[in-house]
Amino acid sequence: MRLNKVDLNLFVVFETIYVERNLTRAAEILCLSQPAVSNALARLRRTFDDPLFIRSQKSMIPTPVAENVIGRVRDALGLINSSLNEEGAFQPDKTDRTFRINMSDMIAAMILPPLIEVVTRTAPGINFESYHIPRQDLVRELATGEMDLVVDAPLLNDPRLCHAPLLRERYVCMLRQDHPFVGQTLTLEDYLGFDHIHVSSRRSGQGHVEVALNRLGKRRNIHLRLQHYMVAPLVALRSDLALTVPLRLVKQYDARIMALPFELTDLDLHLYWHKSREGDQANRWMREKIMEISLSYQ
Repeated sequence: MRLNKVDLNLFVVFETIYVERNLTRAAEILCLSQPAVSNALARLRRTFDDPLFIRSQKSMIPTPVAENVIGRVRDALGLINSSLNEEGAFQPDKTDRTFRINMSDMIAAMILPPLIEVVTRTAPGINFESYHIPRQDLVRELATGEMDLVVDAPLLNDPRLCHAPLLRERYVCMLRQDHPFVGQTLTLEDYLGFDHIHVSSRRSGQGHVEVALNRLGKRRNIHLRLQHYMVAPLVALRSDLALTVPLRLVKQYDARIMALPFELTDLDLHLYWHKSREGDQANRWMREKIMEISLSYQ
């Protein structure tokens, strides 16, 4: 195979099909028609003299040849992308770049206010967009550049991603200042005697608090279930409901903050980015700013 006879855009199509395992979804991501993607795959098959992907009932299965070359294709695409991004030095004070960061409303409440405050001082032209998309879509969003960074629990395990620990925060119990409970510390009996607010993006299912209590053979009464964390403290401040939440989120409120009477795993957050953005000066600069903010919380 001679490189000067190969359209390098075909490798972008190849990598996208490999990720999506579906020609229709690959076409949507690449902003191409499905016939165009099919034509590109046909050309790739002729180039490699191999089917590359075998159609099954549910997906396109990579052949051994495809599995053998995908790593080198990704390395090459990453190197090209990094070279393009390194073409000019990143100047924070002159850029008008928009950074798209995936995070939940709880994480955004902890990170975005100080991040925007810090960034505005040196890079006033930078804009932000914050989203929260399903975890199964994150790798694709990072790979296509639709998302620049992700802040999430350390649950993303993909060789195409880089990540770094960001912060750890303990959970506490929040009560309004004039709550009927007057004790200075909580016992497990006290905690289980409250009606609770539970926050989850899912309509049903147990959260990490329930998992911890299950180990003790206990169960709490959930009086209110919400999808968004930022509403929960406002409800707790105007009711007798208790809220179990990361300490950093409720420090801003005039509320009683009490240690939990049982072991609960800390909130653990990591910062993720795609390997192809490793050498991107702007991406690296923003990663450093986010890391600086997380260190200031320690």
